[in-house]
Amino acid sequence: MSIKISYQIMLSTKFENATTLVKEALGEEGFGVLTEIDVRATLKKKLGVDFRAYIILGACNPALAHQALSIEPDVGVMLPCNVTLDDKADGVLVSFANPDAMMTIGEFGENLHLREIAAEANDRILRVVESLRE
Repeated sequence: MSIKISYQIMLSTKFENATTLVKEALGEEGFGVLTEIDVRATLKKKLGVDFRAYIILGACNPALAHQALSIEPDVGVMLPCNVTLDDKADGVLVSFANPDAMMTIGEFGENLHLREIAAEANDRILRVVESLRE
C-alpha cells in the first residue's frame, strides 16, 4: 500500500482569491507562510518561458516545527510543508504536502515522537482542506 504524498482540492475561484483563501485557512490552523515562490515569474525571468499561474507556499506551524526540531534537528530538511496552487482551466488545484508521508522517510519513520508531531500536523492540514470545501 502506498501513502499519498499530498492532499488535493480544486477551488472554483480566481487564482488570486484562491491564494488568499488558502493562506487564511492555513492561518486558522496555526500555519504561517514563510516563503512564496512565484513559479511563473521565476521561469519567465530565468528561462524566458511563459507558464501558467503557479505558486509554492512554504507553510510552517511554529509550535510543531519547534517540537520536531528539538527532537531531531535533521527534520529541518523536511520543513516547511509545501502547498502549491496551480491555475487550471476549471479552477485552482491546491495541493498540500502530507506530513505523515514526509515522516516515513528514512530514520524519521523510526522516531515515534516525530511521527506523533507529524500526525498532529497532518490533522491540521486535513482540517485546512476540509475548511476549503465549505
